Amino acid sequence: MASINFAELKKIIEINSWTKNKEGVDRNGEIFAYWMEELGYTLTRYPREEIGDHLHLTSAYKDGKKLLLLGHLDTVFPPDTFEKFSEDEAWIYGPGVCDMKGGNYVALQALRTVHRKLGKIHNIDFLLVSDEETGSDDSKHLSAQLAKEYDCCMVFEAAGVHDEVVIGRKGVGTFFIDIEGIAAHAGNHYDKGADANREAAEKLLRLVALTDLEKGTTVNVGKMHGGIGANTISPKAHLTFELRYTNTNERDRVLAAIDKIVNTAYVDGTVSVLSGGIQRDVMQPTPEQAAFVEKINQHCNVTLPTEKRGGVSDANIIASQGVPTLDGWGPYGDGDHTVHERANKKSFEERIVLVTKVFEHFLEGEI
Repeated sequence: MASINFAELKKIIEINSWTKNKEGVDRNGEIFAYWMEELGYTLTRYPREEIGDHLHLTSAYKDGKKLLLLGHLDTVFPPDTFEKFSEDEAWIYGPGVCDMKGGNYVALQALRTVHRKLGKIHNIDFLLVSDEETGSDDSKHLSAQLAKEYDCCMVFEAAGVHDEVVIGRKGVGTFFIDIEGIAAHAGNHYDKGADANREAAEKLLRLVALTDLEKGTTVNVGKMHGGIGANTISPKAHLTFELRYTNTNERDRVLAAIDKIVNTAYVDGTVSVLSGGIQRDVMQPTPEQAAFVEKINQHCNVTLPTEKRGGVSDANIIASQGVPTLDGWGPYGDGDHTVHERANKKSFEERIVLVTKVFEHFLEGEI
């Protein structure tokens, strides 16, 4: 079983890495980059002013396939909310132990093991972004661009409860509709107004009707507001809604329907404007991904359990570029995004052993 220096992991867990805490995210990245540079990696930094810098750590290159490792440096916890590391016999606790400082550390430990055995690593690079927890609005463009340089990708989000790797994730988009109506006195000039609130209600009913649970498609209007008072026909309204979907056909169906709903005035005199869009496209299982799994099973003498998840990650971004991608290579944990976040020690150790085997066989040209 792999030996893990949890004291070393504790060092980065206790750095507050809330996405909006640029100083903390950058500090976490500096430490991780130092560890990677000890293994011969070269750092390319993508500086950012308001969020942490994105880091691309590259190894030596030889002719052959290239593997991208993907992680993120940020967590969801603002300062003074959840910042301490602790452990007991079976678990470690703290912000990021499974999402995903712990996952990044699995990759690091496996690379260290390979480096000790071989003396040098080639064609395995690591991209660490700084804004995954807020939707990767900045980093997704960089991730998509760099993805085109690689033949396959491993993402180090937490494993499933039975150490599953992730082969599918829903796509997600967040949208906003701003509605302009015409204000009027509700008692004296009711017929002179154009009710933005009613228009919002008509649109809400049609939006949520696009949901198809059998196909895994959901549309949720999570927030709405409008109007100025009970005696005034509402001049303005706003809807915030989310779309999640499991395949591109459903994405295209719903996007077309959204455009129709937005561009139709169910209340005469109202005008609606749509903003927002797809944040991360769907990660669908593909034959190339299945072949990736099969090579790992064959050469590492395992049977990888797999699963699909409704949640999204940066795996969606890489997969949308046509790169065979497997997510969930971190340790199993639970309580992520809460103050009860923890990661299982046994899973941590087993993941390092397995990922080390994958790296070794990849370097031998077998995966």
